[in-house]
Amino acid sequence: MIFSKAFLIQTAGSAVAVLILTGIAAWARLAKPMPILDEAAARQYFTQDFPASKIDQIWISDDGRGAVARSGDLALVLFVAGDGYIARHLTWDQAMAARPVNGQVVISFHDIAAPRGQLAFATWPLTPGI
Repeated sequence: MIFSKAFLIQTAGSAVAVLILTGIAAWARLAKPMPILDEAAARQYFTQDFPASKIDQIWISDDGRGAVARSGDLALVLFVAGDGYIARHLTWDQAMAARPVNGQVVISFHDIAAPRGQLAFATWPLTPGI
């Protein structure tokens, strides 16, 4: 099988282009680390995403990468996904029914964009005053 000079040049050029793009992708930090949440930052996120909700209480996860707020009968959940925070809501009873596994609570939202949130809480379910 004899390859033409044009074929070899095109293949070599493609290989170099793929290597360059792979190098750029490995070098670039597309996902920036999110700052650790405190109550003020969590309240700000909740207020932006749920402006009509009155927040009764906020619990920050043990690793600072998520939070749960109670707003009447609703649980507002904030968690890290990629390079940002995602906020979802569900009923308080549904959120408290989630079971912790190895210090991680996985709350299902049945949402294709964010199907579940993973939060680190040593004690679950949450109780007022904690």
